[in-house]
Amino acid sequence: MFLALKSIELSGFKSFGKRSELVFTSPIASIVGPNGSGKSNVAEGFRFVLGEQSMKSMRSKKGEDLIWGGSPAMPRQNRASVKVVFDNSKRLLDIDFSEVVIERVVYRDGQNEYLMNGSQVRLKDVIRLLAGANIGGSGYQIISQGEADRILNASPRERREMVEDALGLKLYQHKKIESERKLEETGINIEKTKSLRRELAPHLHFLRQQVEKIEKARELKEELGSKLSEYLAREHAWITQEDARLSQEKEAHEYELRALTERLHEASAKKGGGVQTQVADMQSRVRELEGRLSEVRRRREEIARELGRAEGALEATNVTVESIVPVPHVRQFVREVDESLSNVERTEDVASLRSIVTDVRSRIRAFVDGLSGSAPQTNEEVRRDVERLSSALQQIEGEEAKLSTDIDMARAGIAQTREQSFAAERESVELESKIREVRSKLDAAHASRVQLAGLRQRFDEEVREGVALVGSALQSWDKDEIPEGALSEDRGEQDKRRRSIERLKIKIEESGVGNGDAVVKEFNQTKERDEFLAKELIDLEASAASLKDIIAELEKTIDEKFRDGLKHINDALRNFFQKLFGGGEASLKIEEPRRAKARKEDLDEETEEVIEEEDSMYAGLSVSVHLPRKKVHGLEVLSGGERALTSIALIFSMSQVNPPPFLILDETDAALDEANSKRYADMIRELGQKSQLIVITHNRATMAAAGELYGVTMGQDGVSKLLSVKLEEAERVAK
Repeated sequence: MFLALKSIELSGFKSFGKRSELVFTSPIASIVGPNGSGKSNVAEGFRFVLGEQSMKSMRSKKGEDLIWGGSPAMPRQNRASVKVVFDNSKRLLDIDFSEVVIERVVYRDGQNEYLMNGSQVRLKDVIRLLAGANIGGSGYQIISQGEADRILNASPRERREMVEDALGLKLYQHKKIESERKLEETGINIEKTKSLRRELAPHLHFLRQQVEKIEKARELKEELGSKLSEYLAREHAWITQEDARLSQEKEAHEYELRALTERLHEASAKKGGGVQTQVADMQSRVRELEGRLSEVRRRREEIARELGRAEGALEATNVTVESIVPVPHVRQFVREVDESLSNVERTEDVASLRSIVTDVRSRIRAFVDGLSGSAPQTNEEVRRDVERLSSALQQIEGEEAKLSTDIDMARAGIAQTREQSFAAERESVELESKIREVRSKLDAAHASRVQLAGLRQRFDEEVREGVALVGSALQSWDKDEIPEGALSEDRGEQDKRRRSIERLKIKIEESGVGNGDAVVKEFNQTKERDEFLAKELIDLEASAASLKDIIAELEKTIDEKFRDGLKHINDALRNFFQKLFGGGEASLKIEEPRRAKARKEDLDEETEEVIEEEDSMYAGLSVSVHLPRKKVHGLEVLSGGERALTSIALIFSMSQVNPPPFLILDETDAALDEANSKRYADMIRELGQKSQLIVITHNRATMAAAGELYGVTMGQDGVSKLLSVKLEEAERVAK
């Protein structure tokens, strides 16, 4: 028998931390081992390398979980790879190699890499290549642990997809999906092409009209060149003369403004802050002199009053010194002082001397105070007071006269300073008025220059525009001679010429003469593009029709092959079911597509009608079961063992219609008793004649049906290891 699957190699994948290889040389290979040793990881390795994308199907959450995580005895790996080798000598796979090696690598960052015979390829390429040989990474071909009754638990739609996969219709489905995608893209391209032609049509019509007008515009272009040359020559001469005149006026006004400004600075200096400060200082001086004058007058009045009292006292006083001092009192004072001084001469004690001196001093002070306190002034003393006060009065009156004179002079100086400031103010006002007048003239000259600059800018734009419209013939306007009357004629004449030129420009622009060659070139290009798009549209519509035919043909082929295959599956299912159950019947039936209507409450409030909409639901498959000796017609009432037997019968019948190159069964016989296990082993042998089988099992009957055994063990390091035994060789050795 031809064996499509030659070997599988696992390196760093899950529990296979070390490189492990399984080489298949028998139609039926059995993988055995204790629970938890890593047997099921081999089936998941097949799923992985054949393109499975669901981490859940491989009992993982993310790609990193598929990589050997390490153990105390062996460090973790940074990548996991699974490599499967196919014998392609009979061209099972549509590729020109006698042996095909497909490898998938996953890294810890989640990145995947697909290799085919050492060359990196896309997942899409791998799936298409395998689909052509009825090989897939999921579905009925690889039944993992606990998934034996998955086909019974699946929805009708999922069940139909499994059957289509078993019948080898996946390639047709891929072709149909690809054709539908191409048809959609073609439809989009058709709409784009039609849109482009609709956009080009008015422009093409416009260009055609423009080309027809180009010849008529030649004469307008020549007329414009002649008028524009004369207009530009006159405009240039007038702008040059006007610019020179305004420049002279500007210089004269600026010179006059500088002279007036200097005079204004001088006048401002006379009336400015210095004069005000000087007046303020002089006013402060006057206030100071007035204060001193008031004080002097107050003192003069006091002295005059004292002098009057002194003169009155002089007339009334005739007292002498002798009449004031009593002689007995003086004699008594002299005796007391003489006695004290005598005591001083007799004592040597310093403290006593100091006490006596202090006593004498106090007696002298008391005597003098007694005389001055009780004695009236003498006429001599009064006379001296009168003389003193008269002299003081004369002096204070002289000071008063001087202060009055100083105040008058200061007030006159203030008046004179203010008069000078007023004169400077009047001069400043006159100068400022003249400056404003000169500045007004200067502003007018500046405005005229700005206006002239605008005219010059417009002139330059007219030159550039004229060159663009007329070409090199316009260069003759810049000549030495000035046209007659260009400097003296009224500006209205020049405006008339400009308006006439503008009308010609508009006519030329409308006619397209501004760039006639470009218009003709654009017309030819646009016409060629429209013709190309028309041809492209015909090709696209033909391609769309061809794709529709292909899709219809594929749908017809899929439907025919599906119905024909389903008939054969039901025949095989009836046979396997009766073998397993000893009678009864089971079959797959096509469900009718359901129709759904859009509910009124789901529509927009403004919608007046209920829109009927046919929801072309995918026609799924239902399973009908009739057990012998039981009135059982549904899957819901089957026991666990009955469900397992029904699933096995259905899986085996699917594999008989379009046998895949190989099948992988992971403990699908776990729920079977001994009698059913033997029937299962017989069915395994029957399947082994059409497909290569890799069976993971604990069942001895199943092991006996295999031609080679692979034992999977796990040591203390947590790494799965392989042991192989070829039963045929073992039997020969035993004999």
